[in-house]
Amino acid sequence: MSDPLSRVRVTGPPRRRAHVVRAARTREIDAETALGEVFMRSLLREQLVLALRVLAALALTVGLLPLLFHLFPGLGDVRVGPVPVAWLLLGVLTYPWLVVLGWAYIRRAEHNERDFADLVGSVLPEEDR
Repeated sequence: MSDPLSRVRVTGPPRRRAHVVRAARTREIDAETALGEVFMRSLLREQLVLALRVLAALALTVGLLPLLFHLFPGLGDVRVGPVPVAWLLLGVLTYPWLVVLGWAYIRRAEHNERDFADLVGSVLPEEDR
């Protein structure tokens, strides 16, 4: 019989990963030099801009729905078949839109990380590679 205190690690299927920057190429970043600071600032700025774009897209679509229903109260009475339009917009169409935004965010964030890895790999002197 197995030991009751033994742990089993359960993992899911492998995910796609952005290219990993080798340890030798991260020396500037790890040492917190001025060049490493510039690298990190550029990556963080790109990821922040991406997050703000996704939040703006979310705010301009799902976030403005309550304002739309407030400005046009008759829209609450409109039905598509037996289902009110408000239910379709908020309860059905919102979730696929959130999935699309999440998918686009992850793809672009991984792209930013690959670009960062390429930048770090191309800027360092030849002897560091």
